[in-house]
Amino acid sequence: QVQLVESGGGSVQPGGSLRLSCVASGRLVSSYTLGWFRQAPGNEREGIASVDGDGNPSYTDSAKGRFTISRDNAKNTLYLRMNNLKPEDTAVYYCAAGPFYSDAAAPGDFKIWGQGTQVTVSS
Repeated sequence: QVQLVESGGGSVQPGGSLRLSCVASGRLVSSYTLGWFRQAPGNEREGIASVDGDGNPSYTDSAKGRFTISRDNAKNTLYLRMNNLKPEDTAVYYCAAGPFYSDAAAPGDFKIWGQGTQVTVSS
């Protein structure tokens, strides 16, 4: 069973940047599609981006050209680089793992979730 642990969240001013990390442990991590999601209070969980085992990324509109997903299979680590952060990006950010066909546009595809890391964008 794969386990996921996120880190890198925190408080940042509007216009700032953060890089989230998610370390995956378990067997055959490189065969999973990994994704980033977020959930703000009162909102549903939404997908941001996902990347398959070969490193091919897929982005939702939520990424809006400001976020970049990547993975390092040698380190079993998933990253999310977030630039030009805005107050509306404030949320708990989760990483998740799913079968090869999974995509961030369909959170239900992802069966394994991390505990989340808080990102707060405020002046």
